[in-house]
Amino acid sequence: MPRSRLDTQMERLNNSLIDIGNTVQEAILLATEALINKDIEKAEQVLELEKEVNQKEKDIEALCFKLMIQQHPVASDFRFISSALKMITDMERIGDHASDIATICMHIANEPYIKNLDQIKKMSEAAIEMVKGSIDAFVTKDKALAKSVIKRDDEVDALFVSIKDDLYELMIADANNGRQALDWLMIGKYYERIGDHAENIAEWTVYSITGQNKRDAAKQKKASI
Repeated sequence: MPRSRLDTQMERLNNSLIDIGNTVQEAILLATEALINKDIEKAEQVLELEKEVNQKEKDIEALCFKLMIQQHPVASDFRFISSALKMITDMERIGDHASDIATICMHIANEPYIKNLDQIKKMSEAAIEMVKGSIDAFVTKDKALAKSVIKRDDEVDALFVSIKDDLYELMIADANNGRQALDWLMIGKYYERIGDHAENIAEWTVYSITGQNKRDAAKQKKASI
């Protein structure tokens, strides 16, 4: 098969990854806006975006398998395609978590919030930036950017711990806060998971560029000791 045809299909894959990446970023942003502003309409939009993400995942998966079977890609192309297959699973899960946040929003929007949203805002901003950075790193083959995304996961984890501690104090202060506190705990956990999936995307980006994944690097480090 002519290389030019493979290059065209690879560009199509690249553009499809950018597209699904933009969709999941929009889903997280809308879910956060819905939560902060108690906006049920935006929460419902997130549920629709989740359906879009699911379809786009299936379309990209089909394209990846077609490329592997019909185009006989060389090693670097194969790494890109196999990484894309792994990444779209993470993107689909990010869409799911945005939908989960939107669903909780619809349940608590008519209630007074028991907690200040500053930590949630910071966590959502960091998670969105991680998702954007991981996808940008993949499509531009920027290993340094991918590694910076991986490091930033610690920031999201620390914010989740802070949210847990805050919710614990709220429940100790008033047992009636318990049910909504659990909702906020789940929201924090979903943002943390979004960060984890962004980290996964960044790690697959490093693999697509270098051919080395985190497990390989750990083995090499152990062997050198």
